[in-house]
Amino acid sequence: MFVWVFHRVTGLLLIVLLSFKFLTSFFLRTKQQKPDWALVLHTNPLIDSLLLVTVVFHALYGLRTVIVDSGFRKEKLLFWIFTILGVVLSGALLVLYFTRNY
Repeated sequence: MFVWVFHRVTGLLLIVLLSFKFLTSFFLRTKQQKPDWALVLHTNPLIDSLLLVTVVFHALYGLRTVIVDSGFRKEKLLFWIFTILGVVLSGALLVLYFTRNY
């Protein structure tokens, strides 16, 4: 039950976060003065971190759903495998994001 709800919530959160990214990128493409609010939102580490974690868990729980629908019966085992994998992958991506050099 938890995975179903979490997958739906992360889907909605992805729509909101990607909308922020797309909207702000259109304002940053202009040749004139770039609006400060668009620059702040587009480069916000909180939005980027949420986007990374949301994408990872949404993708992994979606893959889990496909595997369960294919006939795999050990749902709890899959839940824990994909949750641990999601935490490790999210942590690795966040470390890469916050330690990049540029």
